[in-house]
Amino acid sequence: MTTSHRRRLSELTGLTPLLSATVCPDPLAVYRELRDRWGMVAPVELEPGINAWLVMGHQELCHVARNERLFARDPHNWRLLAEGRVAPDSDLGPMMFPRDNASYVDGEKHRRLRAPVDDGLAGLDEHRVSRSVRDTCAALVDEFAGRGAADLIADYAAVVPMLTVAGLFGIGVEDGYRLRAAIIALVSSAADSREPALAIESILTEVMGARRATPADDLTTAFLRHPNLRDDYEIQQAMVMTIAAAAQSTMSWIALTLRLMLADPRFAGRLWGGLLGIDDALDEVLWRDPPVANMPARFAMVDCDLAGTRIERGDALILGLAAANADPRVHTDDSWLEVGNRSHLAWSVGPHACPAQRVGRMITRIAVETALRGLHGLTLAVPVEEVTLMPSPWTRCPASLPVRFQPR
Repeated sequence: MTTSHRRRLSELTGLTPLLSATVCPDPLAVYRELRDRWGMVAPVELEPGINAWLVMGHQELCHVARNERLFARDPHNWRLLAEGRVAPDSDLGPMMFPRDNASYVDGEKHRRLRAPVDDGLAGLDEHRVSRSVRDTCAALVDEFAGRGAADLIADYAAVVPMLTVAGLFGIGVEDGYRLRAAIIALVSSAADSREPALAIESILTEVMGARRATPADDLTTAFLRHPNLRDDYEIQQAMVMTIAAAAQSTMSWIALTLRLMLADPRFAGRLWGGLLGIDDALDEVLWRDPPVANMPARFAMVDCDLAGTRIERGDALILGLAAANADPRVHTDDSWLEVGNRSHLAWSVGPHACPAQRVGRMITRIAVETALRGLHGLTLAVPVEEVTLMPSPWTRCPASLPVRFQPR
């Protein structure tokens, strides 16, 4: 361990920006370099002057994610935020500033606010959801199938999850598009959030009023009836959290799977030859490029050591899900040794693990299958090296995926 490894996190300079691990062609190389220098817990730069610890070890990440008394989710415990060192309009705000929903609180309050989401998702009629997803995907493909070209992100992967998840709440297609635009605006700017917040409130208030008058078999009705949600504000926050998180992660999973199946020679050749199934590609993405590569954040509640690294109270820790998946202690390059290995951390672990894994897989599988079967001769319209990625430290989702195919 180097002397600098024992210095305070805020004193370290010249650190690797976390963004470099998500926008580069080979993120595993970045993780290897960080491990070689720092070990399983490495200091990284979130933005100029704002540092955090990136937890890259599988065992270490599980320890952090499962121990909320030592590593809290509530951003009120972030020292740099409490000291006013993080600007109010920081790009970190949408993912790392406090919000009053289950994703950003701990303990009993987290369990109270999380239960309606778990219960609502468990009560879904999966056959009905499946039919709805298939109808949505088929309708979207029909819109551009005659062109012979499309952007499978803007035209498809970014739309399917939002319309599907909105539909689970009884929100119609037109309001689904409005809600998508408002949520994107809300999470993209911490400084100018009033207008999109009001738009979201208007849409959700309307559907809540409709379901109070006429209950239905949807998540809005389930949330309205759930005893854990005490007022309309908590109901709205639960709805926003579920819609935003499910839509964003599912969009990434769809996009990353389509890119893998179209660009990776192993998958492209074996897929069209009938030797490989869509589920193989879905699982490969969860290992290689999970929908969220780096999950913010946990905040140390006490001074402690983690894998030989001195963590101080108030330090921010980023869960490096993609890096932990590549931890050689749990994952190898030997396909025979990997048969049945489900130890990936794509959905995180512990109290804040993703609650929508099952429905997310359903939506993603149907979306990928519909695109591949409905667009004959589907190929990338640009070399894979030219597929741009969203400039985010949290995901490696393609910003666009231009394709060509035989027009109908």
